[in-house]
Amino acid sequence: MSIKKIFQQKKPVISFEIFPPKKDADVATVYKSIDQLVSLKPDFISVTYGAAGSKDNKTIEIASFIKNYYQIESLPHMTCITADKNRISENIYQLKKNHIDNVLALRGDIPKDFIAQKHNPYHHAIDLIREFRKKGDFSIGAAAYPEGHMECESEEKDLQYLREKVDAGVDFLITQLFFDNDSFYRFLDQMEKKQIDCKVSAGIMPILSKSQIEKMIFMCGASLPAKVVKLLTKYEYQPEELRKHAIEYAAWQVEDLLSHGADGVHIYTMNHPEVAKGILNRIR
Repeated sequence: MSIKKIFQQKKPVISFEIFPPKKDADVATVYKSIDQLVSLKPDFISVTYGAAGSKDNKTIEIASFIKNYYQIESLPHMTCITADKNRISENIYQLKKNHIDNVLALRGDIPKDFIAQKHNPYHHAIDLIREFRKKGDFSIGAAAYPEGHMECESEEKDLQYLREKVDAGVDFLITQLFFDNDSFYRFLDQMEKKQIDCKVSAGIMPILSKSQIEKMIFMCGASLPAKVVKLLTKYEYQPEELRKHAIEYAAWQVEDLLSHGADGVHIYTMNHPEVAKGILNRIR
């Protein structure tokens, strides 16, 4: 079943994100994580594309395992900034060959010292969205940014780009992580005002360490509410306590989102299934 149909038939949609192992790392550890996540009965599991510019990744292989072995819908991330038409065509062929019906179309992170190639027709996510819409019957997801994209000059422009992606054929959106639910509700209000009609799954990332959050904030610009800052300060040198309270905070976020009628919640598991389990146990 396509993820578009899942959103049409169910609310809320609960999903997880995992990432392939780094080069030379043991892929078996990822499959062990998947095995535990499957026991939580998610509606789908997304698989990131790996490092920017990397050609050696196992995204489609892992997504195929989730779909064809566990019979759970998978959502492989596909990036385009360093791709060419041959690689995108090969990815589309492999997706169809493995009976994968869904893709998350992204620009991808720009590698250091990157120089855009003139022959590359894919410069933005919308270019990839159009290609997938043209080349196959995929259910297409895209990214949304409740607090605005780091590289976008204004909220107005960010919403304009979002509308263009939805108009190009996006079926559902998954947001970048956020820690302040009010920013998500404001974002939904802005979507409604701009008449951008699309299902939105809220991206939640549990805090595993202070360094992890500092890195993510630097990368995506998410704001930290005072309550989270206090947690990080109080339990900075007590990792187990920090994890326990961070899971409680993430569970509160999810409960609050569901009570406000969110279409779905997408948990960035960081390949730690026990964290996702801790959140769902608290809200169930």
